[in-house]
Amino acid sequence: MQIQRCKGCRDLTREEMLRFRSVETAFQDVSRCYGYYEVRTPTLEYLHLFTSAGTLTPGMLRRVYSFLDWDGWSGERVVLKPDATIPVVRLYTETMGSEASTARFSYVTNSFIFEETGIKPRERWQCGAELIGPGSALADAELVSFACDAVKKMGLNRLELKLSHAGLIRGILSSLGLSHAEQNDIFDRILDGNMTALDSLEAEKPQAVEALKLLLGTKGTSSGFLKNMRALFAAGIPEIQSSLEEFIATIDVVEAMGLNYEIDFTSGKGFEYYTGFIFRLFAEGVNVGGGGRYDRLVGMMSGKDVPAGGFALYIDRLAALINIDGLYIGVSQRVSMDIEPAVMKDATEAADLLRRAGCVVTFAAPGQPDEECGWKVTVRSGVPRFNVFNCGKRETSECESAIEAFATIGCG
Repeated sequence: MQIQRCKGCRDLTREEMLRFRSVETAFQDVSRCYGYYEVRTPTLEYLHLFTSAGTLTPGMLRRVYSFLDWDGWSGERVVLKPDATIPVVRLYTETMGSEASTARFSYVTNSFIFEETGIKPRERWQCGAELIGPGSALADAELVSFACDAVKKMGLNRLELKLSHAGLIRGILSSLGLSHAEQNDIFDRILDGNMTALDSLEAEKPQAVEALKLLLGTKGTSSGFLKNMRALFAAGIPEIQSSLEEFIATIDVVEAMGLNYEIDFTSGKGFEYYTGFIFRLFAEGVNVGGGGRYDRLVGMMSGKDVPAGGFALYIDRLAALINIDGLYIGVSQRVSMDIEPAVMKDATEAADLLRRAGCVVTFAAPGQPDEECGWKVTVRSGVPRFNVFNCGKRETSECESAIEAFATIGCG
């Protein structure tokens, strides 16, 4: 009987791993250029990390993988982490929170969420960054620029940015007398196309509902309509005044940086712990990531309010868009070595020189056919020591030393 892999999980083939590492490497290269330091949090976290802060919705909490971590006669319930940001914020509060220091963290990690059909992925890989400390339009724009540059580094240039603001939406919903949980619920229902969710509220607060419908129905490429909205609604809905000012300031900085964007409040679905600016990033028409500002999250865990923001890029989706052709080492840089045991030292020296120059060098197994390669090198105890065969030109060169064999092949 063949043993199958777990539903909702996947193996990564050699081609998929090339794509994965290509995404990861590009992200880490850009991360270093932006001054972010890589961190890694555990796969297991205590359940109360995600419940005590009130950061995940009940719907998300029902889908976590949790079990009892037994320790003698007492135990803690632990989970496979369902979110990457919350553990990084925990790390910050444990190591730097007392000083409220500025921190720039980046990571590559997996997270887990239960999906009952087993068709959608239960394990998800992402790379991301968290900027904790600064709370400004410039900090928001830095995260957007970082995410865009990382995706461009992966060779994907047809990018689209969609911008929203959770604080603005929450301000309107708060003016309707809705709790935090009710705000999450009604906003997700609206974005699912259920506009009747607002009907019962319109009679009591017509101006607030009108403002919300205006936001959801308007898309723009400048902050002009937000400034018009400020003139129309800010006085009647004071809860949105500061959020409008923040959003306008961030958009102005993003625009000054030369980034193309569209204001689209329907892109803010799943805003859970976000409190301010939100962005979604699309490449080749695919949603490949996003992020935003979550100014209350650090305070929920440490009792000290610290501004913070971050983003995540979805590795699986990005990897599927990567051009695989440039990731393979060409046949002309692949060398197969047939070695007599007595001269292994000389062969190893030649292989080391070639590998440091960028070649792929494999040792031919006795009785096994050679892999596709550009060069075949026979190393013997007699004279000449090295026979170097150019598979493309069908030519053989005789070499007396490892350095001469290396010069003949000339990888790099």
